[in-house]
Amino acid sequence: MWCTARRRTGTWLARLLGVAVLLTGGCGFHPLYKSGGGGDEAVLATVEVARIRDRVGQQLRNLLMENFAPRGPAGRTDYRLTVTLTESKSSLAIRKDETATRANLTITANFKLLALKDPRLGTFSGQSLSTNSYNILTSDFATLSAERDARYRALRTLAQEIRLRVAAAIANPGYFAPPPAPVTPAAGKRS
Repeated sequence: MWCTARRRTGTWLARLLGVAVLLTGGCGFHPLYKSGGGGDEAVLATVEVARIRDRVGQQLRNLLMENFAPRGPAGRTDYRLTVTLTESKSSLAIRKDETATRANLTITANFKLLALKDPRLGTFSGQSLSTNSYNILTSDFATLSAERDARYRALRTLAQEIRLRVAAAIANPGYFAPPPAPVTPAAGKRS
């Protein structure tokens, strides 16, 4: 009796799992990391990362290129990624003598992915933000070192998030905004 009830439960669970798999396939679900999908290394290697201003931008560009094409760039360029960065600092943990002992470093990346292989796709735009804290110490060198480490942590986080969002956009072309329609002068328009 006990063995029969357990067998029925196992059969019921197997049927339920089968139905769930069929329903998932019908909803338009596509795995990001399938071969040929947006997360595929060969597809991401076709993303060219444009130069980014300043030293911080150069570091982010290097991290992005490493994330998109760890084995080196592809022979062709299907997408171009442009990024602009803004950085801000805010003091936290103010002492009675009005000196800060902690600070937040926030880096914001506005990015735009342009589809070169199919210009009808247009562009995919987004914004990523990373905030990291660091200690403000009595030693200037230690404070600069802590700030530099916080900046690098923020850039690593931004590079990973941008890679993930770009991979999702490449896998789902509906994320792209179509290019604006060309403006043509109206024929026979009177003033």
